[in-house]
Amino acid sequence: MRLLVVFSHPGPDSYGAALRDRALETLRAAGHDIRLRDLYAEAFEPVLSRAEWERYLSAPQVNIAGVQDHIDDLRWCEGLIVIYPTWYYGAPAMLKGWLERVWLPGVTFDIPKTAKHRPTGQLTNIRHFVGITTSGSPWWWIKMIRDPGRSLWTRGLRPIFHPRCRYHWRQLYGMNHRTDLDRARFLDRVATLLQRL
Repeated sequence: MRLLVVFSHPGPDSYGAALRDRALETLRAAGHDIRLRDLYAEAFEPVLSRAEWERYLSAPQVNIAGVQDHIDDLRWCEGLIVIYPTWYYGAPAMLKGWLERVWLPGVTFDIPKTAKHRPTGQLTNIRHFVGITTSGSPWWWIKMIRDPGRSLWTRGLRPIFHPRCRYHWRQLYGMNHRTDLDRARFLDRVATLLQRL
């Protein structure tokens, strides 16, 4: 399978990097065709500039040209895997900025013609989605506030992917109080999931 792995963490020696490395090792061993986007390592510019905002709808091709290599990856893949830490109940600014600058109208979705309609998805090539994240907050608190990070990917972006897209979510909660054994077990859970893709 053609898989795009998008990684967002500033620390090259972080637990997030260990998750990335284990994921890549597992996927390559299974024979998948992998492309990696390490947003911090490639110094991706996450800020949607004023000029980009002003031509967001009026001249989208100019914005598209500025991130064409990222768009090519999105259109190429059959599966999307995101790996990142949950900060303030969502994706890091780097990853959120990647969504804002790369997931453009005409690329990932078409703006609906009326307020009564929902966007038309353009990433129907994506039939598998995997979210892998960690959070300092415990499970019960994330559920109490309605799991905003997970909801973004598995509900908010659902119309963009293939109608039968399969979703998988793995989150290590309460990171501030996890032991080395807990973290090792979570790495194994991630590997087991990815082996089954």
